[in-house]
Amino acid sequence: MKRKYAKLLLLGMLTFSIPILINSQLPAGVSFAQQQELEYSCSMHPEVKSKKAGSCPKCGMTLKQKSGERDSATSGDVNSDSSRFPNVELITQDGKKVRFYDDLIKGKVVAIELMYTTCRYNCPLETARLVQLQKLLGDRMGKEVFFYSITIEPEIDTPKVLKAYAEKYHIGPGWTFLTGKDADIKLISKKLGLDSLPNANDPDGHTPHLLIGNEATGLWMRNSALDNTKFLSMKIEQLIGYRAQTVNAAAANQAGAVQLNLDKGAYLFATRCAACHTIGNGDKIGPDLLGVTSSRDLNWLRRTIIEPDKLLEEKDPIATALFKQYKEVQMPRLGLAEADVNVLIDFMKRETASFHERAKARTQN
Repeated sequence: MKRKYAKLLLLGMLTFSIPILINSQLPAGVSFAQQQELEYSCSMHPEVKSKKAGSCPKCGMTLKQKSGERDSATSGDVNSDSSRFPNVELITQDGKKVRFYDDLIKGKVVAIELMYTTCRYNCPLETARLVQLQKLLGDRMGKEVFFYSITIEPEIDTPKVLKAYAEKYHIGPGWTFLTGKDADIKLISKKLGLDSLPNANDPDGHTPHLLIGNEATGLWMRNSALDNTKFLSMKIEQLIGYRAQTVNAAAANQAGAVQLNLDKGAYLFATRCAACHTIGNGDKIGPDLLGVTSSRDLNWLRRTIIEPDKLLEEKDPIATALFKQYKEVQMPRLGLAEADVNVLIDFMKRETASFHERAKARTQN
């Protein structure tokens, strides 16, 4: 009999202790029942749901955990479609106060990026590439598509600073630069999947993402802001509804691959330099590079490509004069290996020679 009672006592203790053990493994404030209800979803595609963490199969954004806990933002900061777009207040480069969702996103086709005006790495190149994209979209800018550049250094990038930055790059209608409270900008960045994990090997401070989408249809895509501008234009046109005028994406990518295989120098110039420079077609944001390989010392030219910021810090007279001449637009570090820099310089030499040959032929004819 004693053995029988001992078994019953042990069974009772196990029955009581198992729930305690299970609940002791849960995060503070989360019950076992709540743990069973936790799920993950995509900020841009709320219909995508999963019981496990991972990435959205539609846009690649990290799935966010949903639980019974309220978002850290107050109900006044988030719109009725709230889980996706914070309706926080921002300030434009013209000093106008706007609501992120109500005034900038709702019902529109948009392209959104993060930047900061003191950046010496990707931001200047991002902005120059988007200037090219702006030109490709033409008069659709400000009517059918809107660009938003949001600073991640709001304590430095006041409306006045952003306005001066936009003027340097000849920003046209339909493109707004925005600042605001640091916490609100971080919330937007997190909600839209534009935030980046800290990376000691990346001094830029953020990843050059470009989020394009159509709020009315719910279609969104995250791209690189340094991507081929014709490809980005095609994707935006599709979001607007100009599918009949677009080219086949596979064919466009194939053409780019052929260009890369045929001439790496041409590819590097097109993707890293052409947003700001030409070879023989006049100044853009930066100077025309026709003849630069003969008019400048090659070691100086290599340093200009590899570490332009260092030359300015050292008060190099040529770099300083060019900086002042071209409205103090900071040339970014391109992150090229030395071998690629040599390929790029060789391409500039060949293009200069080819330009002069064509000019001579035209004169003779």
